[in-house]
Amino acid sequence: MPVLSEDSGLHETLALLTSQLRPDSNHKEEMVFLRDIFSERSLSCLMKIHEKLCHYEQHSPVPVLHSASALAEDVQVPPGPRLTQLSILYKVMEELQTAPMNNDEKELLQLLSTPHLRAMLVVHDTVAQKNFDPVLPPLLDNIDDDFDEESVKIVRLVKNKEPLGATIRRDEQTGAVIVARIMRGGAADRSGLVHVGDELREVNGIAVLHKRPEEISQILAQSQGSITLKIIPGIKEEDRLKDSKVFMRALFSYNPKEDKAIPCQEAGLPFQRRHILEVVSQDDPTWWQAKRVGDTNLRAGLIPSKQFQERRLMYRRTIGALHNSRSVTKPYYCDCEGYFNGQYIAGLRRSFRLSRKEKQSDPNEAKQTEQSSIPEFLTYEEVIKYQQQPGERKRLVVLIGSLGSRLNELKQKVVAENPQEYGVAVPHTTRTKKSHEKEGVEYNFVSKQSFEIDIQHNKFVEHGEYKENLYGTSLEAIQSVMSKNKVCLVDVVPEAVKHLRTAEFKPHVVFVKPLVSEKKKNTPATLLTEDIFVPLDEEQQEMVNSAAFIEEQYGHLIDSVLVKEDLQSACSQLKTILEKLNTDCFWVPVSWVKL
Repeated sequence: MPVLSEDSGLHETLALLTSQLRPDSNHKEEMVFLRDIFSERSLSCLMKIHEKLCHYEQHSPVPVLHSASALAEDVQVPPGPRLTQLSILYKVMEELQTAPMNNDEKELLQLLSTPHLRAMLVVHDTVAQKNFDPVLPPLLDNIDDDFDEESVKIVRLVKNKEPLGATIRRDEQTGAVIVARIMRGGAADRSGLVHVGDELREVNGIAVLHKRPEEISQILAQSQGSITLKIIPGIKEEDRLKDSKVFMRALFSYNPKEDKAIPCQEAGLPFQRRHILEVVSQDDPTWWQAKRVGDTNLRAGLIPSKQFQERRLMYRRTIGALHNSRSVTKPYYCDCEGYFNGQYIAGLRRSFRLSRKEKQSDPNEAKQTEQSSIPEFLTYEEVIKYQQQPGERKRLVVLIGSLGSRLNELKQKVVAENPQEYGVAVPHTTRTKKSHEKEGVEYNFVSKQSFEIDIQHNKFVEHGEYKENLYGTSLEAIQSVMSKNKVCLVDVVPEAVKHLRTAEFKPHVVFVKPLVSEKKKNTPATLLTEDIFVPLDEEQQEMVNSAAFIEEQYGHLIDSVLVKEDLQSACSQLKTILEKLNTDCFWVPVSWVKL
């Protein structure tokens, strides 16, 4: 049998012993049994852990000494084997002070004499003399006799200023205090010792059976350092929370402090519209647990579930408590689009009202129109990270804009600067072609009959009528640009974005709004006590209102916001957004990506 050296570890000895086990005719079963045990991976891991702990105990870092700062007061301390460098340091300082010095020596003395060095030594002493290991109180020995040893669990946790990460409720039938929820990432969750359904009996020796949940929560919140819980495990052991790896884009803003329905406001997670949330638990059908993507806080918080939020919105709409501004029928106008009561024309260069002829439609079309008018409940949208791959069809870029955004001018400038990379969807019209116009450049000129047939077959993203002529943007025009491996730029009314949000187009929606800022009055400097601003004029106020309306009603559909100060700066911003589409990852609806 090979001889082991003194430095051989336990796991090496175990491996060697296993290799020497040779079953014979007399002890075959015993030898096989021993070999199977010694070959267990878990046993080998335990041996390695044992060796690491022994090595750390023998070679753990220790402070050089416990009173290093004393050397600054007494440089005559005899240097020992571990004090030589520090003693020499102060001896050097003494020698420098007793002899003439050149500039380099003066600089060295100045560096060695700084208070920072003395402070460093004082800090060293403090750290060396203090024991930072957590000190836990002795285990409780006054466990009630009416509990079996196996039915009572004493849990001792060490927590700082963070919440415990658990909510409690009172059982209506028994009056027992039950752990209702474990927050992912909290102290209770990290311990792995507290479970949903456990009955809480004591907190730091204080009986909680007859206390209100609010009083118990206060005791838990005020406890610092170690906290000891006496728990009776639930009869049915709850499954531990699992990572769902479900990501949701919030389509509304939420503040738990304003939500009276939440079981614990302190455990709530506030978020803003368009925030990406990682939902880590959907075990509770009413309250999900989630974290904001990008937050450094690892503890999850409560958010209303999709089903609960939809029911709540339905209830509010039914009783008329929810003011739905989408029901306002006042049209909004844009200098590059016309939009009136759901009808839209693209590509026009002046403001106008659309004339709309009432026409009879079949019952199915009327039914679809009625269904589409029902307001949707904006809660959450499941999303996934997506990056465009080389050779993959380019994503559609949709521009929406408020009054004064001049979208047509912006997109035409971007395309003119790089026609090989970008293109625009040419709109259709039934009006007569003018002498300077070319087919398929300014418009696709078609007959009214052909246009109306395409409307019936839902071939238009949007369409409308102006001065008895029909205008519209077709799906075919968009697909034609994308088939040439170009990025298609299309400007539409915000309502039309919903029809383009498909896996085929994977649209990136850019909201363009003009920069509107108040101007200072030209007042003599001697009279100025504070800045005086000129109020916005009527046109500027309309621009602001138009942008606010779009953000309020369609903000959940927006991916990027572009503030337009002038055409050139807006063009640069848009090109930056377009370039990032090829290189960066974006959150998109999970239905757009094949898993």
